[in-house]
Amino acid sequence: MTNRIVHHPVLGQLDQKKKVRFVFDGNTYEGFENDTIASALLAHGIRTLRKHEESGNPRGIYCNIGHCYECRVTVNGESNVRACLTPIQENMVIESGKVLPSPFDPSKEGELPRTYAEFMEQEGQK
Repeated sequence: MTNRIVHHPVLGQLDQKKKVRFVFDGNTYEGFENDTIASALLAHGIRTLRKHEESGNPRGIYCNIGHCYECRVTVNGESNVRACLTPIQENMVIESGKVLPSPFDPSKEGELPRTYAEFMEQEGQK
């Protein structure tokens, strides 16, 4: 693995840590015990963790403290897991977030309220 600090004054020697194998998008990788999903993937040069639900733009680690939710992935079938907070585990299966279909039917675009005022107006007409 590249992009690793191998000796850290607080975290210790990296080569003394247990190796952990996990799968990301069908590829097998190795990390070290207590790595988060995000740090293990970054060590392998993987920066894109999901695609924006509507635009399809790549998303990765932003805040790295669990506030922004940009690093959401699917872990062992559970969606919306934050990669920056979740430690890797042996044989964990991780999938990146994909572009989701829009919940709105484009043929009905003019029928949907765009503001709260429009919503209240439509409600008053019912």
